[in-house]
Amino acid sequence: MTPRTPPPWPRATGPGFAAEAPPGRFIVEASPWAEGTVLALYGELDLDSVAELRGALDPALAEPATVVVVDCAGLEFCDSSGLNALLRAQARAADDGSRIELARPRSLVLRMLELTGATDAFRIRDTPPG
Repeated sequence: MTPRTPPPWPRATGPGFAAEAPPGRFIVEASPWAEGTVLALYGELDLDSVAELRGALDPALAEPATVVVVDCAGLEFCDSSGLNALLRAQARAADDGSRIELARPRSLVLRMLELTGATDAFRIRDTPPG
C-alpha cells in the first residue's frame, strides 16, 4: 500500500478516539495488520459515497483467507446502499475463505444492523486490531 497524505482537516488520534470527516464527506483509510487490512470509515456512507467503500474493499479482499476489519467508530451514518455493499463484500469474502468484521459501530449504525438482521452476518468487535 502506498502511504497516504494526511487529511486536510485537523484530527486527534489515539486509542478510543474516532476522527471525524468534514461535513458531507466520506473518507476511508486503509492500514495493514497481521491478518489483513483495517479500513477506518469516517463520515456518511450513502449512495453518493458507496463507490469509495467498494474501491477500498476490493484490494483489501484481493488475497484469499484474509480478514478485513471495518472500523466504524468514525462512521456517522450508513444507509441501505452502504449496508448492501458490506453484505455483498462479506458474501464475496466468504467465497475465498476471507471475512469482514465490524469494529466499534456507533449506536445509530448498530441499530440499523440489528433491525435488518445484519449483525448475524458480521463479527462485531469492541476494538480494531493493533
